[in-house]
Amino acid sequence: MEQTLTVVCKLRPTPEQSLEIERFLKAFADACNFTNKTVQPTVTNKITIQNMVYRELRSRFGLSANQAVRVCARVGANRQTAKLKGKVVKAFNSTSADFDARIFAFREKDELVRLTLLGRRETLQLDIGEYQREKLRGRRPTAAQLCKHRDGFYYIHIQITEEVPQPSERTTVIGVDLGRREIAKTSTGRGWDGNPLNELRDRFHRVRASIQKRASQGTRSSRRACRKLLKRLAGQERRFQEWLNHSISAAIVREAKALNAVIAIEDLTGIRERLNQQPRSKTERRRSNCWSFYQLRQLIEYKCLREGVRWVAVNPAYTSQTCHRCLQIHPEPLQSYRKGKEFACGHCGWQGDADLNGALVISSLGKCVTLARSSGGLACQIA
Repeated sequence: MEQTLTVVCKLRPTPEQSLEIERFLKAFADACNFTNKTVQPTVTNKITIQNMVYRELRSRFGLSANQAVRVCARVGANRQTAKLKGKVVKAFNSTSADFDARIFAFREKDELVRLTLLGRRETLQLDIGEYQREKLRGRRPTAAQLCKHRDGFYYIHIQITEEVPQPSERTTVIGVDLGRREIAKTSTGRGWDGNPLNELRDRFHRVRASIQKRASQGTRSSRRACRKLLKRLAGQERRFQEWLNHSISAAIVREAKALNAVIAIEDLTGIRERLNQQPRSKTERRRSNCWSFYQLRQLIEYKCLREGVRWVAVNPAYTSQTCHRCLQIHPEPLQSYRKGKEFACGHCGWQGDADLNGALVISSLGKCVTLARSSGGLACQIA
C-alpha cells in the first residue's frame, strides 16, 4: 500500500527569477481561464479537454507541451470536484501551477529544483529544514506544485510516495468523541480541553474587530497601518489550530498503535449546516463555524495509514444521548439527562462525564463493525 505526502519547501529566487515565476503563474492561470470558458462546462475528462484546446494553449500562451497538458488536467480536476459539490468553476487565480517529471526535477545534493517556466529552464535554491531534508532524502519525486502563498513568498509543494505497512488485526477499539468543549475525548479517558482554544479565537475576533473599527474611522495613514497589522495577524489562529490538531491526532494514533486498537471516530459531515439552521446567537454561530473537526479527522486518517492502524467512521446519531452501559436512548418515562459535562442515565443509574460516555458509545459502534466483521445496520466507512 502506498501513501502520497506533500512536502512544502520555500524557494529563494533571485529578483529576475521572481519576475519569471510571476509571468509563468499568470500565463498558467490565463490558460486555465481560457480553457474553462472555451470548453463546455459539462466536459470534465482531461483527455477530451486536451484534444479541444491543446494547440491553442501552446500558441496563444507560450506554454510547453507538458505545461499545456497540466492546464487541461487542472481544469478537469477542478470541474470534477465542483461537480461533486454541486457548484461550477468560475475562475482561476495566478497563485499556483502544476509540474510533472518532464518539467520538474529535484537535486538532493545541492538542495535545488529545476523548473520549466515560459521558454526557459530555471534553477531555484531551496530554503528547507531538517524535516524537509529527512522526507526528501533518497527520493526522486516526479510531481510538484509551484505556489505563491499569502505571505508573498514562493513555495514548491513536492509530492512523494511512501510505502506504508498493512494494517494488522486489532483486538480492541478506541472511540473518539469530537466536540468544542473538549476537542477530543477517547474511550480510554484521555481528553484535550477546548477552552484555551476558544479563548484564543475570541481574543483574535475582538482584536480583528477593534482594528477594523479603527480603520473605518481613521485617516488614510491609520487605515494603511491597520491593513498592515491585519496582514501580520492573518493566519496565526489557523496555524495554531493546525498545530494543535496535529498534536492531538499524533497522540491518539500513538495510543491506538500501542494498544493494538482500531480508532472509531464520528462522521460529522454536514453538522455545520444542521447547526446553522437552529436559532442561535451570533457568537455561537461564529464559534461553531470555526470548529475544525474535519481537519482533525483528516490528520487522524493519514497518520493511521502511515502507522498501519485501522480506523472506522461511525454514524454519530444519538451517541451523546445513549448510555454506554445499558445502551438506552432517553428511556420513557425514566429520562436520561445531560447537564453540562455530566450525563446521568435514568434506566441503569450510571453517572459520569458526558464526553467519556459518548466516546464509549462510539467505541461500541466501532466494535460492531471491526471485530464482528458486520456493519450491524450502521452507516460506517472503514479504511
